[in-house]
Amino acid sequence: MAGALIVTAELGPQDFAWLDGLRRRHYPPERNRVPAHLTLFRTLPPSAEPELSRLLRSASARPPPAAYIAGVMDLGRGVAFRIASDQLDLLRDELADRLRGLLTPQDCAGWSAHVTIQNKAEPRAARALIQALGNDHLRRPLQIAGLGLHRYLGAEWETLRRCAFRG
Repeated sequence: MAGALIVTAELGPQDFAWLDGLRRRHYPPERNRVPAHLTLFRTLPPSAEPELSRLLRSASARPPPAAYIAGVMDLGRGVAFRIASDQLDLLRDELADRLRGLLTPQDCAGWSAHVTIQNKAEPRAARALIQALGNDHLRRPLQIAGLGLHRYLGAEWETLRRCAFRG
């Protein structure tokens, strides 16, 4: 939905560069309109922007959540890294509680933290990438540097705010 707001967990610079590089290499170029990201909420109403800005500033006062890569996810026509973080899960649950009444059914459904590096590709290409990635990245620490607020503009996003963790 054009104009909808998106909340992300912002990746640290080194992890972002690595994951975005993988995404640029493996995502079909004509469909790769946004950089690598870890979505917390995907469709919030534009009218909630002031409330979300305050909420993200407040939530970022804590220390960054510890996270790591827990495996490769087969998306059928794509590949993602599954992200494990009890602290990030708890933070998302807290935010969801504060956003009750604004969340879509998809944002209310079970959440699986992940960073997509390939999507809408041929199944053969996805299987080949899964084989190439293997298990080399399991338990790799992943820096979660902050929280981001973005506006969906169709195929692209506009970044409205980034709030770095301070704790």
